[in-house]
Amino acid sequence: MVELKTDASIDAMYEAGQVVARALTAAQKAADVGVSLLELDEVAHDVLREAGATSPFLGYRPSFAPTPFPAVLCVSVNDAIVHGVPGRYRLRDGDLVSIDFGAELGGWVGDSALSFVVGTPRRADLRLIETAERALAAGIDAAVVGNRIGDIAHAIGTVCRAAGYGIPDGFGGHGIGRRMHEDPSVPNEGRPGRGMRLRHGMVLAIEPMVIAGGTDGFHAALDGWTLKTDDGSRAAHAEHTVAITESGPRILTAR
Repeated sequence: MVELKTDASIDAMYEAGQVVARALTAAQKAADVGVSLLELDEVAHDVLREAGATSPFLGYRPSFAPTPFPAVLCVSVNDAIVHGVPGRYRLRDGDLVSIDFGAELGGWVGDSALSFVVGTPRRADLRLIETAERALAAGIDAAVVGNRIGDIAHAIGTVCRAAGYGIPDGFGGHGIGRRMHEDPSVPNEGRPGRGMRLRHGMVLAIEPMVIAGGTDGFHAALDGWTLKTDDGSRAAHAEHTVAITESGPRILTAR
C-alpha cells in the first residue's frame, strides 16, 4: 500500500532529509587517506546526536540479513556496491567510496547516498560516479505527476547502459516515509509507461547503482551485508529522497 503524504508531512520529511544531507557532507569531508571506516561512522553518528535524530540503519535486519546492521552509515569501498559495514579498514589513496545514510526525525525518515574518490582519482572512477549522478538526475526528472514508475526506471537504466555499465539485478529504490522501506519499489531499469502512476504526495528514494565492468552479477561478502561485484570491478551509488508534487519533484535530501 502506498501512503500519499500531505504537504505538511513532506515538509517534515525535508527536515529529516536535511539531517541526512549534513551527515553525508560531514562524512565525505572527514574521509581522507588513513581514516578508518569506523571513524566515518562516528562522524555521521555525531550529526544524528546533534539533531536529536535516530538511525533507521542501526539494528535494521531484513529477511536476507544474518545479523542486525551494526552502524548508522553504510560505507562501500571499491568493488563493494552497497550495504558496506564500517570496520577498521583505513582509506587509501584512490579508493572509491560510496556512503549511504538515513535519519529519522519526528517520525519521518530520509535516505540518501553519494560516491567520491579519496585522494588521487582515476579518470575511470570519476566517469563512473558522474554516470551514477546523471542517472539519478534523469530518474528525478522523470518523477513527475502523471508519469509511471517505469518511466523513472527507464530513465535510470538508459543512462547506465549507454555508458556501458552493469546494474545490480533486483536492487533499486523504494517508497519512504514513516519507515525506511515502503511501497512501491523503484527499479533501476524498466519499460516506460509501465507500473504505478505517480501522484502528488508520493515520496520515493531513487537510487541508481552502477558496476564499472558492465556485468550485473554480485554476491554478499562474508559479513552477510556488503554486496560486491562478481567481476571485481568498482561500483558507484547515488541516491536522494524525492517527493512527487504538482509543482515538480522536490529533493528532500538536497545537499
